[in-house]
Amino acid sequence: MIAIFLLLAFIAPAMADDSPPQAAKKDHRHSEHGVIREDPWYWLRNREDPGVIEYLQAENAYTGKQMHDTTLLRETLFGEIKGRIKQDDNSYPVRWKNYLYYRRYEKGSQYPLHCRKSALSEQAEEEISFNVPEMATGHDYYELHPGEVSPNEKYQAWSVDTEGRRIHTLRILDHSTGKHLPDVIKKVDGGHAWAADSRTLFYSKQDPETLRTYQIWRHKLGTDVSEDVLIYEETDETFDCYVTSSKSGKYIIIGSSQTICDEYRFLASDDPEGSFTLFAPRKRGLEYDIGHYGDHFYIRTNKDAENFRIMTTPVDATTEENWQEIVPGRKETYLEDFEIFDNYLLTVETEEGLTKFRVRDLQGELSHTVDFGEPTYAAWTSNNLRFETEWLRFNFSSLKTPQSLFHYNLRTREKKLLKQTPVLGGFQSSHYKTERFFVTVRDGVKVPVSLIYRKDNFKKDGSNPLLLYAYGSYGYSMPASFDSYQFSLLDRGFAYAIAHVRGGEEMGRPWYENGKLLNKKNTFTDFVDCAKYLIDGNYTSAEKLCASGGSAGGLLMGVVANEAPELFSAIIADVPFVDVVTTMLDESIPLTTSEYDEWGNPNDRKYFDYMLSYSPYDQVRHGEYPAMLVIAGLHDSQVQYWEPAKWVAKLRDRKTDNNLLLLKTQMEAGHGGASGRFESYKEKAFEQAFLLKIVGRK
Repeated sequence: MIAIFLLLAFIAPAMADDSPPQAAKKDHRHSEHGVIREDPWYWLRNREDPGVIEYLQAENAYTGKQMHDTTLLRETLFGEIKGRIKQDDNSYPVRWKNYLYYRRYEKGSQYPLHCRKSALSEQAEEEISFNVPEMATGHDYYELHPGEVSPNEKYQAWSVDTEGRRIHTLRILDHSTGKHLPDVIKKVDGGHAWAADSRTLFYSKQDPETLRTYQIWRHKLGTDVSEDVLIYEETDETFDCYVTSSKSGKYIIIGSSQTICDEYRFLASDDPEGSFTLFAPRKRGLEYDIGHYGDHFYIRTNKDAENFRIMTTPVDATTEENWQEIVPGRKETYLEDFEIFDNYLLTVETEEGLTKFRVRDLQGELSHTVDFGEPTYAAWTSNNLRFETEWLRFNFSSLKTPQSLFHYNLRTREKKLLKQTPVLGGFQSSHYKTERFFVTVRDGVKVPVSLIYRKDNFKKDGSNPLLLYAYGSYGYSMPASFDSYQFSLLDRGFAYAIAHVRGGEEMGRPWYENGKLLNKKNTFTDFVDCAKYLIDGNYTSAEKLCASGGSAGGLLMGVVANEAPELFSAIIADVPFVDVVTTMLDESIPLTTSEYDEWGNPNDRKYFDYMLSYSPYDQVRHGEYPAMLVIAGLHDSQVQYWEPAKWVAKLRDRKTDNNLLLLKTQMEAGHGGASGRFESYKEKAFEQAFLLKIVGRK
């Protein structure tokens, strides 16, 4: 009876007059630094309260009712998105030792088959390692990570998350029998590394409350998990740790990292019960990552180089004083990554917001750069598992070019297309135009923008709708890459743009530093100024400009909704991080302590005041807002569901307009949304239908 009463209490107004659910207010206040913050929807944090679930379900029902008139449109959009995908497509095989590994989809299947074949015979039969469609039967959510193959290629460690909360179960497949070993390791994060004996497995484990990965364990195949040995524990709550193998297979490496500091330990892979050696002790502000080849480690580091450089050191003398530079740091170029081959060193660099591949010999002498041939694009290295080759495997994509896998000869510069993702449904790249330009924002900085539209239905007279996307946090650069689902909007007259705002690393490491901590507001003002530029330049109008962002990008959406609502017709905030101050004060919530160097520690008054000044939930005002679609995941471990739920409840209480405000909670998903490919397409179709409904496009 109580549950029924609560449900009626939440949805009775909507049943009576089509008004949205109103979450009950319950007295709760925060008091920090002498500041009182009223939080009457704090009770929504308690997922064990049946009233919370009933409220989320009532919001979902309201969303369904308000979007009912788009049912046919959503079906059409889903059909288009699905129709562009080759349903029975295969990935291009990756060779490791004596086998070729790949995955393939069967027509109509939500999940792939993970397969392998012997590379020693063209007549080799396919082995299905993981029949994920079959394994996922009976699960609302199923995310399988195929993991690593043992050095003798007999075993494969793999993990699965059946809830979406990043809590995995680790198991071992015996390829020689096709059956699983009895070894089952529960409640881990899924990361692991094999020792050279193919019998010893190192794995990482999370704190059960905060989900911070803080322990590395050693497991011996055939032994009970209770006998596993704790190898390393990260006691600093601002650090996470992980375990991996060097590309050479010679070392097991334990990494410990926070936002601005790294530390590594290494152990010879053929001595799994030995002691790990500290590579170089942690020092606040010192970031580095390592790769091994021959008698040396190669180090990418910001040591005396803000945009990073490459150094090297002997394997028996790894401390900082022994590091020798081979690729210097440069003010105008951010050194993002590197790949080692037996005669070449490839560096992945960013200049003026674009990725560059630079090929050098192992002494660091520049040979040449790889030409990609488009004005705005994304490029990244693929699986390069072998040293003894002069062929680089890399991926290329642009806003109008589907993902393409290439082989590139580091010596001759020959480039071979191995596979391009097929796009069906009559797609023709020539129908679309891409642009790249810089917007001078209010403090004089130039922010790059990537844009695409269809040539025959777009006019720069302000009449077309435009979707503007950005992220702008953690130094993550947003690539101008191909998304087949965007073409349903483009074909209906939309343009799509990415604002490469500060907080990413598109323009080098300072681009990130100037978009975090006490510089975080640059991310928000960059986005607003890019929006104004697009309106002033007649790419669109305020009546047709839409915005979208997820997670930390959802924070961005929350801020611009509060501060510049007049610029936008519609906003989509996907799993938005909007209750910044309360979350960052709660050390029991996953990710909080490890992100103090991203957002600041609000226990310090200066960070508290700064966060509070932009926190979307705290800054909701009485006034008009654009139409908004807010998406949450009940099992989200990165942005807890209650953040968007509380935010919507407060918006409902304070906004003065009649614009649509929808909360859609995915009750069986986490941070990344639904696990099946078709379910994710349905989610995209729903979002697009919302935008088309708001801007009045059929």
